Formats: sequence, structure tokens, C-alpha cells
Amino acid sequence: MLHTMRNIGIMAHIDAGKTTTTERILYYTGKSHRIGEVDDGEAIMDWMEQEQQRGITIQSAATTTYWKDHQINIIDTPGHVDFTAEVERSLRVLDGAVAIFDAVRGVEPQTETVWRQARRYRVPCVGYVNKMDRVGADFYFVLEDVKKKLGAPAAALQIPIGKEGSFEGVIDLIEMKEIRWDAATEGERVIFSPVAPEREKIAREWREKLIDALSSVSDAVTEKYLSGEELDAPLIRTELRRAALGRMLLPMLAGASRRNMGVQPLIDAIVDYLPAPDETPPAVGHHLKKETEIQIPCDPRAQPLGLVFKIQNDREAGSLCYVRMYSGVLKPGGVVFNVGKKKRERVNRILRMHSNKSEPMDELAAGDIGVIIGMKLAQTGDTIGSEGYQILLEKMRFPEPVISVSIEPKTISEREKLKSVLALLSKEDPTFTTRENEETGQLIISGMGELHLDILITRILKEYKLSAKAGNPQVTYRESISRAAERVESFSRLIAGRENAAALTLRVEPAERGSGNRYIRAAAAGGKNAVPEEILDAVERGVNGAFASGIVMGYPCIDIQATLIDVRYSELTGTEFAFEACASMAFDEACRAASPILLEPIMAVDLASPHEFVGEVMSLVTQRGGQVLSMNLKTEIDEIKAHAPMAKMFGFMTSLRSVSQGRAGFSMEFSHFEKKAER
Repeated sequence: MLHTMRNIGIMAHIDAGKTTTTERILYYTGKSHRIGEVDDGEAIMDWMEQEQQRGITIQSAATTTYWKDHQINIIDTPGHVDFTAEVERSLRVLDGAVAIFDAVRGVEPQTETVWRQARRYRVPCVGYVNKMDRVGADFYFVLEDVKKKLGAPAAALQIPIGKEGSFEGVIDLIEMKEIRWDAATEGERVIFSPVAPEREKIAREWREKLIDALSSVSDAVTEKYLSGEELDAPLIRTELRRAALGRMLLPMLAGASRRNMGVQPLIDAIVDYLPAPDETPPAVGHHLKKETEIQIPCDPRAQPLGLVFKIQNDREAGSLCYVRMYSGVLKPGGVVFNVGKKKRERVNRILRMHSNKSEPMDELAAGDIGVIIGMKLAQTGDTIGSEGYQILLEKMRFPEPVISVSIEPKTISEREKLKSVLALLSKEDPTFTTRENEETGQLIISGMGELHLDILITRILKEYKLSAKAGNPQVTYRESISRAAERVESFSRLIAGRENAAALTLRVEPAERGSGNRYIRAAAAGGKNAVPEEILDAVERGVNGAFASGIVMGYPCIDIQATLIDVRYSELTGTEFAFEACASMAFDEACRAASPILLEPIMAVDLASPHEFVGEVMSLVTQRGGQVLSMNLKTEIDEIKAHAPMAKMFGFMTSLRSVSQGRAGFSMEFSHFEKKAER
């Protein structure tokens, strides 16, 4: 039943309590029989050895549980910026999300990143202020921080009773009741009581604020409010649901998951205020033949169409393809069509995942999330469906890897094994790439940051039991051009007694920074002296291949527009091979004449420092070629935003700890490429 299904993600900054909260949800819904603690390395959702040792989430884990006759598919996502691709691909297929905020720190840098991702995919959210028992916890400060930094219309559905060590429960502003949790039953027994007289005034005040916020987006509430009628709980919930689904309000709750407080009302809020698959806007697909956009309603009776949003390798089963179905039904033993690759694939088995465990499913229907075993060619972002259905779902966008290291096996015999392991890992992770340096023969791996690569290298050594040695991290640069240039190029070569010849004119010019590469075919394909379509396709392949191989230094090119001006084709000597080679040569020569430039990755750096060390921290950033953009003063800690070149940020954590007595912290993510400064 679609209306009783919820596909939700848990998202937040690192260490806000995502996995801890998910563990409680699984316990209280009866999915697990004990609470797994992140600190003890026993969290069910952090099943990888690396996750248990480091106490962080690396891979998004999927599970399904049930609450009040509702099926809830949950994806617990990482909080560290190096694993932002895991969050990106999870949010792409989810219908709703729980945004968790630290009651002490409020909105943190990665919270802003995931919020932008949720906004891009129009994902309705519920907010949960966790760690209300911590020293410095302030629910009302977090509410204001959410409004100010995220621009989100936060509306409190609860207010806390006490805070820090004296936090004992919450007041439900809809039912006007106090809620507490029995510690003897690990919070399983929920105790309701009337609002105490001393808290009556503040409860009424915050209920008025909730009604006021709701009346600004609901005519039904406004009418009743103005006529002086009492608003009943079912009406408030109905209108709150409508407002939350339209992203007009962000319902906010409070709790302390580690102390088993506040989780059951959060599960109720997931059911009450987050959408069922058929309540979300229809998915948008691109029709390959008609070249038009098509809306795909969530309908199990329609043609099957799904999106592969994650690939995970299993030693016994092979590729586990995580699929979100948007329409139709898939059954085990059938055949599915990979629309982008135009290939048929077998669906051997369909599984429902519970972290790293699974159970078989009879079918995977519209709105549901499951794992397909048997598909060998599928990659993250692929659309699968039935053969006649020429619709491609929107591709997922991932950030560019900005840091590289060389990795070498200790023995030559292990080189091929290492290559196959790297291929498996890059299939799992779209932000991890691998290539072979043609000049040195070294294997180069690239990722999102030092932690990202450190974890992948540890997996290669421990999980796949390979003896390999990694080099020092290197920055991944890019090349571009600074002016326009045109090149007339010809190519002629005798192969197997036949002449292969081509001639063309190609123009290159700089595109707007961040817009990517673009190929334009200005030369006409039709007409009297028509150039065959396959020849024009060969030219495009040659240019696209040259984009990746660089200009002077061999780094990939970015932000270049290449335009095919003219093609001189002869039926007797013109071949696809000749035109592909000619296009590549023309691009290379034109770019060399267009004043090539080297671009370096600039990182967005977010720092948190106690007041007394702010001067030293800012000085440290500027010493490394960074630029301080803004500073935000908070009660306990100051936040500094800066831009700095990636090349200067290696080992920054050690220096930061030494100038702040270990009390300052930072996170960074790729911002943009900029012309490399002379240093």
C-alpha cells in the first residue's frame, strides 16, 4: 500500500547523532532487540569494520522497519564532507528526510551542505534537535539558527522541559501534554501527563507561535483562529502535514537519543508529516526519441522504471544494485533493460536490506527500495525499465575528486589483482577514480579528501588483503584556456594499403568558470555534400577524448567550448578513425595556441574555534594562502568561513591543534577551480 509507505533519510553534520537516533528507531519499532551504540562500535547501521573502528558512517546503509501499520524505508547517511556523494545519491531517491541538529552547536557546515542538496531535490523534512542533555544545549537558539542560516520556516511542535543535566522531557504543543521516558525500560515506556502549572504560560505562548506559523500557510486554520474556535489536534496535524509536504514549514522536535528520550514522537512525525511515494511530485524522465521531458507518476500498474542509486560489491553475490522503483513492478527471474546502455540484464534475486543483512522479496513495486542481484553492467545513476520504454531518469551529479595518491603493489604478480579491486571500488563510489600514469606506469587514485582516500586504502589492504604501498597525497589540477583560437587540421595515414584521410576546422574558446566542457557542431550534416552522421560522431568522440587528456601537463580540461566549424570529407579516403584522430589533434593544437592555464582546486574551509584562539586560527589560514570570508560569533565557539588552496591544506589539522591546544576543529569541501597563483 503506497499511502502507508515512507522512504526517508537521516541527514546531519558529523557527530550530530544520526546513527544513534537510527539505532533507537530500529529498537522501538521492534526491528532490533537491543540498542547498538556507535561509541562501542556495535551500531547495526555502521556494519563496515572501518565504520566501527572510527565511529563514523562511511557508506549509507538501508533498512526497513514498521510503525503503526506503516512501512518505513530508512537510509542512514554519512555526515563527513568527504562522503557527500553518499548523501547526494540517497537524497535523490528519498521522499522525505529527518534533519538532525546538535542542541549545542546548532546549524553546522555540513548541515548547510545537506540542506542545499535536500532543497535541490525538493525533499520535505522534519527537524530534530538532539543532545538536549549536553552542557550548553539550547533548543530556542537552534530554532533561530535554522531560520537564519538555512532560511527554513522552523515551527516548534514541542518545547523542552529543562535542559542540559536537568533535561527530563518535552511538552507536546499539539496535544498540550508533558512527555517523559522511563529510564528503567530504556525509554520504551512513554509517560504522558498534563502540563504542570508553572509551565502552562510558556506552553501556551509557544502553542500560539505554532498556530500563528500554521495560519500563515493554511486558510482552514486562519478561519477557525479568527472566529475564536478551539483548534483540535487532528486539524492541526492535517494542515501541518500539508505545509510540511509543500516545504512551507519545517516541524521541529527535541530529544536526547543517547539517553533514549524523544525518539517515539520523532517516528510519529515521520509517519504524520513526511510524504508517501504517491504524494511526491512525479519523477521527471527524458524521452530519448522524442527528446522531451516526461512526468512519471508513482503507479505500480504502469511500465516498470527504476533508478540504480548505489552499487555495493559482495564477494559471494557480486554487485548489489540498490534500486528505487518509480513505476511498475519487477519480479525475480525476469529480464530488465538498461536504458542508457541499451543492454538487457537478468534479475536473479530481489532483496530487502537491513544494513548488511537481507531477506528475499517477491517483487519490487513502484515507490519501494530494494536490491537487485544479477545485473553486471549497471552503474550508479543508470535507469532500468522495460525494453520499449525509452525514458531516461535524470542523472545524478557528483563533485570532482580533488586529491590523488599513487598506489603500487609490493609484487608485480599482484598488480592485476589491485587493478580489479580498484575497478570494483570505483564502481561502488562515483567520487573515487583510478587511472594509470602513461609516463611512469603508476596507478593513481583520486578522491574527495585525505580521509576518503585513507579509508579506501585501508579497505584495499585489510578487506581485500592486498600488499600495496601508497604515496603522499597530491593535488589534482585542471587545465583550461584563457582566449579563443582556431585550428585547421588535416590527417593522412596509410593503413593496410588503404589511405585514411580527414580535414576539419575547430575553434576553441574559454567557457564560464564552472560551466563545464561543451562541444558544438556548427558544420552542417545535411545538404548536397552531406557528411555522414558516423563521421560527425567520430569527430565528437575525438574532441571528448581530448577533453580528458589535457593540454600541456596532461590534467583533464575544464570550461572549454569546442566548435566544429568545417569538415572536408571524401568518400574514398574519409574514415571514422581518421576523423577521430584529426579532431583530437586539432583540439590539442588549438588549445596550445589559446594561452593554456593551470587551475588549482580551492577548498571552502569551515572552522570552529574558542574565542581565545580565533586570532591564531585566522593567522594560520592566511599563512597557507587562504582568505577569510566571514566570521560568526556564537556563545561558546566562533565560526570562521574561508577559502584556501588545496595544495596548502595537507597536514592542516596538526597545525590547527597545536595553535588551539586541540580545541579548534575544521571541515572542508571542494568549492571551485581557480588559476594557480605563482608562489
